[in-house]
Amino acid sequence: MTDWLSWPFFDDDHRALRDRLRGWCEAKLDDHHPADVDAACRDLVGKLAAAGFTRICVADDDRIPDVRSLAIARATLAYHSGLADFAFAMQGLGSGAISLFGSDAQKAEWLPKVADGSSIAAYALTEPDTGSDAANIAMRAVEVDGEWRLTGEKSYISNGTIADVLTVFARTGAAEDGAKGISAFIVRGDDPGLLVAERIEVIAPHPLARLKFDGVKADPLGATGDGFKVAMQTLNLFRVTVGAAALGFARRALDEAIAFARTRKLGNATLADNAVTQDRLGDMATLVDASALLIARAAWQQDMADGDNRAAAAMAKLHATEAAQQVIDMALQMHGGLGVTVGAKVEELYREVRSLRIYEGASEVQRMVIARTLLK
Repeated sequence: MTDWLSWPFFDDDHRALRDRLRGWCEAKLDDHHPADVDAACRDLVGKLAAAGFTRICVADDDRIPDVRSLAIARATLAYHSGLADFAFAMQGLGSGAISLFGSDAQKAEWLPKVADGSSIAAYALTEPDTGSDAANIAMRAVEVDGEWRLTGEKSYISNGTIADVLTVFARTGAAEDGAKGISAFIVRGDDPGLLVAERIEVIAPHPLARLKFDGVKADPLGATGDGFKVAMQTLNLFRVTVGAAALGFARRALDEAIAFARTRKLGNATLADNAVTQDRLGDMATLVDASALLIARAAWQQDMADGDNRAAAAMAKLHATEAAQQVIDMALQMHGGLGVTVGAKVEELYREVRSLRIYEGASEVQRMVIARTLLK
């Protein structure tokens, strides 16, 4: 397999980051899910911060996060541990709007805490009745005696059970205003009006929750009415990195399949000697490299500020997540009954990858983004 960091999209600093993070993963990470994911995520954020890796998630001296570094980090972490990738990624997404749109005071208050791991970050956009239809969120923000207060619910909020700081989107205008009536806010996780209404259990466990806001005090982030722009630009900054996480999962599945095929006996030969297996491995490797190329291009283009990057980012996320699902499914099929056995790495990957085709813009939304750029 070609080392994707040997391509001209990357430089020596990127390769050094990958090598350092790979060594850290091999020394520090457990491959499998822990029993207490909340405690594990806090622990992982602390360890990542102590090693200096969470610093690449946040802005520094007016420099926004380097997307290629984020992509490399997520691909490397996901290869070893889906939960470690999640813990890293949410520090970036949860604080991303502050990096992009925060005032100097807001950045000074929160970004160092996110970078050093002392504050866990969350991004609260989705509601029980609005998933991909983010322009029609219903949570209300009302100004009372010079303070903004939020009332309503958010759902499927990653880090919802453990967040110290949340970027929250609420309606400041009328419902018929759609996207133009939304504003962004910063909320403290210890506000007494913020409650975990439900812990949501999913196939790849992580701290996911439905949150209830009852007059929660909120600090405006960006201009009133710009919330939808804040939300979309934050998602666009990190969208390529979702594809990178999928790439990490897919590379691990391919490696697991190769190792299994080489050692699994099939008559007087091994599974690797079988033509059907070789055909399958060829497809898997091609899907992995195609994803890597799309991710590298989109990340490089975003870092270079080379025009409108929305279509390239959408293509990278769409292809990488869909391809990873295919690669992992093929790896699991190759393992036979062992592939669906709890504790097998390919079984864990199968559960880990599925949500990536949904969150931060479902595959259907990515296709719409691509198509609309073609139709302009």
